[in-house]
Parts: sequence; structure tokens; C-alpha cells
Amino acid sequence: MKSKRTGKPVFFVVFILILALTYTAFFGVENYYGDTRNVYIKGANDIRWGIDIRGGVEAVFSPDKADVDITSDDMDAAKAIIETRLVNKNITDYEVYTDDSNHQIIVRFPWAADESDFDAAAAVQELGETALLSFCRKEDSKDVILSGAKDIESAQPGVDENGNYVVYLYFTDAGTSKFATATKELVGSSISIWMDETMLSAPTVNEAITGGQAYITGMADADAAKELADKINAGSLPFALTVDDSKLQIISPTLGSDALSVMVIAGAIAFGLVCLLMILRYRLNGVIASIALLGQLAGSIACISGFFPNADSFTLTIPGIAGIILSVGVGVDCNVIAAERIRDEFKKGKTIDGAIDSGFKNSLNAIIDGNVTIIIVSFVLMGAFGTPDSLIAKIFSPIMSLLGSSITGSVYSFGYTLLVGVIFNLIMGVVASKLMLKSISQLKFLRKPWLYGGNKNA
Repeated sequence: MKSKRTGKPVFFVVFILILALTYTAFFGVENYYGDTRNVYIKGANDIRWGIDIRGGVEAVFSPDKADVDITSDDMDAAKAIIETRLVNKNITDYEVYTDDSNHQIIVRFPWAADESDFDAAAAVQELGETALLSFCRKEDSKDVILSGAKDIESAQPGVDENGNYVVYLYFTDAGTSKFATATKELVGSSISIWMDETMLSAPTVNEAITGGQAYITGMADADAAKELADKINAGSLPFALTVDDSKLQIISPTLGSDALSVMVIAGAIAFGLVCLLMILRYRLNGVIASIALLGQLAGSIACISGFFPNADSFTLTIPGIAGIILSVGVGVDCNVIAAERIRDEFKKGKTIDGAIDSGFKNSLNAIIDGNVTIIIVSFVLMGAFGTPDSLIAKIFSPIMSLLGSSITGSVYSFGYTLLVGVIFNLIMGVVASKLMLKSISQLKFLRKPWLYGGNKNA
């Protein structure tokens, strides 16, 4: 049976797309209007570097009221919520400690990607408001019906039937019961919705609401709705926190930008040598493999820099860079397996088209098995060292508590970069490589078996 051929232009289309992805992933797309920088696509310069590379801020949070009765459970809840809020903002390299005796929470996190003034007080504001959401009778903020910390399960931004931006709320079982009772008693009256000391709205209750859902109106745009939903999902702190400006500290990087420059140069040299060896060993297969590896690396950088719409820059640490390097190694292995299988097919007497088809087919199971295993490991690492309220984090929490919180963000960064690297390896090393190789093999002057691993005299 004759194998289905791939058109000659396919190679050039895929090659140009990979080059475009590489350029935009590394350099972004931006322009300047005077001193104003307009960013259309984020590049490597927009990556948020970890504390170990660029340094950061240390802040001490304390309850805003000295007479509040605070338990160790309250402190743990506040710590978990701050961790969740950091991860939701893609600030994954962080350290959060509690000082129960002094009722303080110490938070260390890296500078934002575009930070140039290194203003510690301004950096702390990035963590957002305390997001203490509550439902109260009429417009009395002290007569609380529901508390976001206990009664609201999740929130999602959306639009209502009139096209207005809203935030949909989903209550817990206890919250559903409380809200149903309250709305039944307050038909004809209002229920006010408060975020900390600010009243968001005070809708009139027309009927009892028993379905466990409600929504907040008054959002100016989609971004405002998403911001409020993110605050609610991050959790309502059990008490409001303030920052002691006198205790703000700037953290120096353990390695610094010079070390990063050395790593980038060393990585570029290593990548070039790997590609050269692939080309010398596997000829045209090695050329295609090198292009695929470049696409894989560009895809990893794109997932870290905030390249894709509605995606923030990810915090990249030294372990995160190790994850990228390891995923490139997996990509090399993927291409080596395919190239060796193609060689085996030539030994069986296959034609160029048949050898390429059979080679990729016979290598697919080994490639997928290896990559899926790494993906599973990556998910476990991200769950175990990531957002504290995730399911996997809860499963691993007894073990993680023994290891200490200082490794949380670093290992999470490693898991993330490894995961996206392996996913792009499957896209580039399996799909793109096969398309390019099958396409370029249709060019007459390249229809020579030895270029693909066959006998030079064939």
C-alpha cells in the first residue's frame, strides 16, 4: 500500500511558523510612543524571574485590629489564602511563614517583570486587597448573613441576560441554607454585598433564593469582573491584614543577573552543540529535529513569558530553568528514537516514504509512554508544591509540611516548565517533525535515502 504523501509547501509553512514563534517568544512584539511602551506580545524580557535570580521583597502582615481574637487556625487559614493568591497571580517563587506568637505573616516574593524602581511598598500592593466578602442585612456591614471565608465555594466572571458584566457566586451547603433563610425573611428588603469596608451593591430581594447561587452586578468591564472573582476565589481572609512599612525589606538575589547571563550563554552553546551532533549523526533527520527542538524551546518560553492572551508571566527560578533543560533533553531523545526507527526501516528495504511513515509509527508508542510518564510526574509536582487548596496539595500536605515552605515555589516552577516543555515536545517532536520530514522528502534533489539514514549507495 502506497503511503500518503505530504505536499512540498508544508515544510516551508511549518518552518516559517516555528521561526515566527521563536522570534516573538524571545523578543515579543512591542513599540514605543514617546516614553510609553506598548506591548502586543510578551517576550523573554517580560518573564518574572525568581528571588534566586533577581531578588525580591519581604513584607510582614499583621491583623489591623489588636483586639481581634486570633487563633493558630486563623493564622494558618490566612497563610494558605496568601499562598493561593500568590499562585493565582503566577507568583510561584515565594516563602510564607507564620509567627503565631506575634500574630504576623512573613511573605517573601520576587519583583515583577517590569519593576524598575524597586519600590518595596508598591510591590506589596500587587498582592491585592484582603477580599473579605460578606452579605449583610440591608446596608448594615455589621449584620452579617454570609461570610466569603466560610460560605462561598467559588466565583466566576460572566454576563447576565442583559449583557452586563457580573460575578456569579456559588455557595457551600451551609451557605445555601443560610442564604435561603435570609432571603425568605427579607423579601421586599435589600441585602448588601460588601468587599472589606466597601459596599458593592444592595439589591432588593424579590423572592427566596434557594438554588445555592447568586451574582454581583455593577462590574465596569470584563477585567473588573475577573479581578473580583479572582479575589473571591483566592479566599476571604479571616481578618483584615495590614503591612508594616517599617519592616519592608529588599531581598538580594542569591545568584544575580550575571549568573543568568552565563546560564543563557552556556545553554545556547549546549543547544547548538546538540543540534550539530544531531545533524552529523542523522543528516537531514537531524536538521528537522533541530528545527523541532527550537520550536519546543520557543513554546516553553512562550508559556513562561505571558505570550498567550490572558496569561501572566510565570515566575522562573533556577529549578524552572532546569525543567526547561530537562524537557529539551527529552525532546532530543524523542527525535533520536524516531531517527533510529527510520534507519531500521531502510535496512528492511523500505523506500524513503515508507521508511519515514513506518519509522514514526514504530517509535510513537515509546515516545508517548516516556512523555506521558513525565507529564504525570509534572502534575504531581505542581499539585504537591503548588496552590495549597488544590486536591493534590491536600493529599500531599502532611509530607509537604515536613519539607518546609521555602521549596514550594521552586519545585512548582520546575514541574511547570517540565510539563509545558514535554507538551511542546509532543507537538514539535511528533507532529511537526513528521510533517516537515515527509514534506521535504518530496523535493527531488533531496530524494536520496542516505540523507534520511539509508545506505549511501542506494
